[in-house]
Amino acid sequence: MRRVLVTGANKGIGFAIVERILEEAEDTFVFLGSRDRDRGEAAAGKLQSAAADRTDRVQVVELDVSSDESVDRAAEVVREACGGDRLYGIVNNAGIGLGAGDLNSVLDVNTRGMQRVCNAFIPLLADGGRIVNITSAAGPNFVATCSREQQAFLIRPDVTWNDIEAMMNECVALSGDADAFASRGLGDGSPYGLSKALANAYTLHLAREYPQFVINACTPGFIATDLTLPLAGGRGRSPEDMGMKPPREGAAVAIFLLFGAPEGTGHYYGSDAKRSPLDRYRSPGSPPYTGD
Repeated sequence: MRRVLVTGANKGIGFAIVERILEEAEDTFVFLGSRDRDRGEAAAGKLQSAAADRTDRVQVVELDVSSDESVDRAAEVVREACGGDRLYGIVNNAGIGLGAGDLNSVLDVNTRGMQRVCNAFIPLLADGGRIVNITSAAGPNFVATCSREQQAFLIRPDVTWNDIEAMMNECVALSGDADAFASRGLGDGSPYGLSKALANAYTLHLAREYPQFVINACTPGFIATDLTLPLAGGRGRSPEDMGMKPPREGAAVAIFLLFGAPEGTGHYYGSDAKRSPLDRYRSPGSPPYTGD
């Protein structure tokens, strides 16, 4: 039985990823990570009630990616549940959106949260295991607005976590000063875009540090979730009119990166499961990116 951890899985894209794993990979058990245990249990109950064979294939793990203590406790729960077995995969899905807090809070979840989870759970991962980092097209879109120097930094294959952390600290110090961001070649300093660009950079670092795993990042696409629905509501339009797709479609690329045959490791994929560049947007259905 393969075992996969999915963070932020009680709703939205995370829930859809768990649902599709249970439907499409009958040999796979899922640890459903949820910051709120009650919401996680409700999500698990919904999944289990849909099919009898799922009852013993999903377990809720209370997991707040913004808390070192919560992540460490969750790793111990998973370690005990696995016995002597190893994890097959980690899906870093938990994240917060545009209006969820100040820059430091957004970075703490969307970028540092991935690093916390990987630090705690990579020791449980089997050789050849998969790590899927759910980022966003907001990352490449942010990089495209940066200076050439900052673009080079954000897509550097030899970037380190210390480099990433130093940039986060610098940006937090500039928080709220759009002119300061622009003068440093960092576009408008969008918290969400910056956090996702740095999460993509972290994926490059991870892939270099852990060549025994298959580690990639991806955008799920423009999906109707709690992060995006306020955009439609604020404009008086329906999610469909805005071009949003349901979470189930947003889970497709994560399922491919977990169980399919991605092109190596340390890459970023579009919602159509094709390689995409880190420094500019690639439309789904257009030719895949073939660069380094």
